[in-house]
Amino acid sequence: MMDRNSLRQLLEQVKAGELDVADALDRLKSFPYEDLGFAKLDTHRDLRRGFPEVIFCKGKTIPQVVGIFQSLARSERSVMATKASPEIFEAVCKKCPEATYNESAQIILAGERTKEKTAKRIAVISAGTSDIPIAEEAAVTAEVMSNPVDRLYDVGVAGIHRLLYNKDTLFKANVIVVVAGMEGALASVVGGMVDRPVVAVPTSVGYGASFHGLAALLSMLNCCAPGVAVMNIDNGFGAGYFAAIVNQDEN
Repeated sequence: MMDRNSLRQLLEQVKAGELDVADALDRLKSFPYEDLGFAKLDTHRDLRRGFPEVIFCKGKTIPQVVGIFQSLARSERSVMATKASPEIFEAVCKKCPEATYNESAQIILAGERTKEKTAKRIAVISAGTSDIPIAEEAAVTAEVMSNPVDRLYDVGVAGIHRLLYNKDTLFKANVIVVVAGMEGALASVVGGMVDRPVVAVPTSVGYGASFHGLAALLSMLNCCAPGVAVMNIDNGFGAGYFAAIVNQDEN
């Protein structure tokens, strides 16, 4: 099984003309992974996608998360775990003391932090204070992927003047992530104000008829403003990742 360093050496050989492309492709008929038994780690995702595999903690046992985190920390330039509880972080720290924890975003990070690759900014906006954990997940993800981020929280449609008062944050952003629960109307409002891509994230915040975010999801999917892409419920990581890709591709 070819590890990350071996692949880099292979690519260097091809660039230097020391290895025929056909021979290199023959060696890469199957992408490698590290088999932990309970998980198969995609050790070449950084090379293919520009960012390593990220650990989704929810549904995994603490020993499973710790085992995956340790393995990735040995081979990747940075490690990121989402939906992580304080208990998971405490267990990870015993094996990887360099790890840090963003409690609001519920994200564990370890490894190097790359410098910002662009001056173009991503704005992350939340409708309410209760939506901040998902908004922070998006913001931290975008920052880890080397993007400058502006945060604008608690500016929902119940007091739309708060958003309008901070409209400069919207207009200077290259990509905007809008996080909202309840009826999810903020995404449509922002989408109708700007000429930039808007990434909408419904949250599970709301009363009974919000159906744990389903009402906001359907509202965002039915948004009449063009240029709005919709993530799944509470998927702040997916929104931050997508916004980062769009922001970098537009350079």
